[in-house]
Amino acid sequence: MTAMFRTAGRLRSGYDTDQVDEFFTHARRVYEGEIREPLAGADVRRAAFDLVRGGYATSSVDAALDRLERAFVARQRQEFVAAHGQQAWMEHLAAQARTLYGRLSRPDGERFAPPARGEQGYDPDDVDDLCHRLVDYFDHGQSLTSDEVRTATFGRAKGRSAYAEAPVDAFCDRAIEVLLGVE
Repeated sequence: MTAMFRTAGRLRSGYDTDQVDEFFTHARRVYEGEIREPLAGADVRRAAFDLVRGGYATSSVDAALDRLERAFVARQRQEFVAAHGQQAWMEHLAAQARTLYGRLSRPDGERFAPPARGEQGYDPDDVDDLCHRLVDYFDHGQSLTSDEVRTATFGRAKGRSAYAEAPVDAFCDRAIEVLLGVE
């Protein structure tokens, strides 16, 4: 059997090939309707694989995951629109976007809770900059893509002024879902 992706090389770490192959084979079967099981774009985004020597190159797998997520979201949108109409889809997305506004309307430095004592978190200035871009997108029609949110990086910070990572990550996931629904 030929490899699904290029490998990282024998001396470098990459994603476990068996885990990746199993996931993509399963996802293909679900997408093609061979298996009746709910699998959504968010499930693809949450896929994680162990790092092992000689595994698949992470960049290749990550790019394929991004394409697969887009395919699942596009199909979900198509099915939703067919059943409920385009206007209902836009209302659905608007409702999802409104769930982001609670955080977006908070002042800089106060959008997310701090990390637990002794744990590192994200630099609030970096996270707040992304939040400003989201506000500009929603309120002023400025350009912003799901890829820009997905690839956003935040500096590390410690202490009470930092933002806890898990809530920021969950917020970004929700923003990606909304942006993918429009793209």
